[in-house]
Amino acid sequence: MNHSTQEHPIADGLSQSPEQLPRMSVVLATDTYETIRGVVERFRRQTLAREIELVLVAPDAAAVDAVLAYGEEFAAVKIVEAPFTSVAFCRAQGIRAATAPVLFIAETHSYPHPDMAEVLSNAMNSWAAVTPAIGNANPKGAISWAGFLSDYGLWAEGLPAGEIPAPPPHNAAYRRSVLLELGDRLEPALGLGDELPRWMRAHGHRTYFEPAARIDHVNVTRLMDSVRERFVAGWVVASHRAQRWSLARRLVYVGGSIFIPAVLLWRVLPGVWQTVRHRHLPAATIPAMVTAAILKSIGELCGYVGGEANYAEHYMQEYEVHKLAYLAHGKA
Repeated sequence: MNHSTQEHPIADGLSQSPEQLPRMSVVLATDTYETIRGVVERFRRQTLAREIELVLVAPDAAAVDAVLAYGEEFAAVKIVEAPFTSVAFCRAQGIRAATAPVLFIAETHSYPHPDMAEVLSNAMNSWAAVTPAIGNANPKGAISWAGFLSDYGLWAEGLPAGEIPAPPPHNAAYRRSVLLELGDRLEPALGLGDELPRWMRAHGHRTYFEPAARIDHVNVTRLMDSVRERFVAGWVVASHRAQRWSLARRLVYVGGSIFIPAVLLWRVLPGVWQTVRHRHLPAATIPAMVTAAILKSIGELCGYVGGEANYAEHYMQEYEVHKLAYLAHGKA
């Protein structure tokens, strides 16, 4: 499906001397400026701010043009106007519009520490991607910890620096040239699922974990929304896989779906262990993680048998963009 996008020259950096050519592009998809106000504030505080190109992707440029007030604080500020058909689609448009050799795919609810961009940029060397250590931005309660460790246990604080099998699809720095190699597959690769890491490994692109770079991620804490988020995440992942898998392979996964919770928990075990060693977690965290894994596996089963994913896609995008609206008592 073709979607029109439009860059607004008026939204480019207000000044861009040779000394300020971007060293890193930060791509951030949103619906309004208010949704990302806190994230923009964190990038304004980056030690590398004046070498960062901030690329905002939104359905209406006027909805985010408040960012232009900070144009002189960055190497450049660019607004890309694109229909919000999906977060992955918008991120793909931002990547194509970016100009720095290294880019960071940001989220509306993840907050970098002041030196994150600089540390990631310095660590790139020959790596195709570098992942920061990801921390829990709202660490009160078992629901938050269960969601955080289920999603980001592979890249949690406390893990050692070194090569890792794969980066997350967001909250990581990538070589722009590597992502552009995906061509028409860029958008689906940026969605949930394992297409991006599988493609990177198949093409010899390696990933480094740099724990000195840190970012904090906000997690859903409302009980029913947490349940729905786990379920629809599994549904979306499996639905995307099913589109490129044979019927035989899907049937194998349906038959083995009883083992999915154990596989999901095993993958994040190192991060869970390091977190347990260094943090006093709520007693219900591990039971909540087991429940989350079961919910996700049920969602995956729905996706593998060919269930329509529009419902799941709708809620997944809502949680991805407006996660701050789904905190218990409205508190992080």
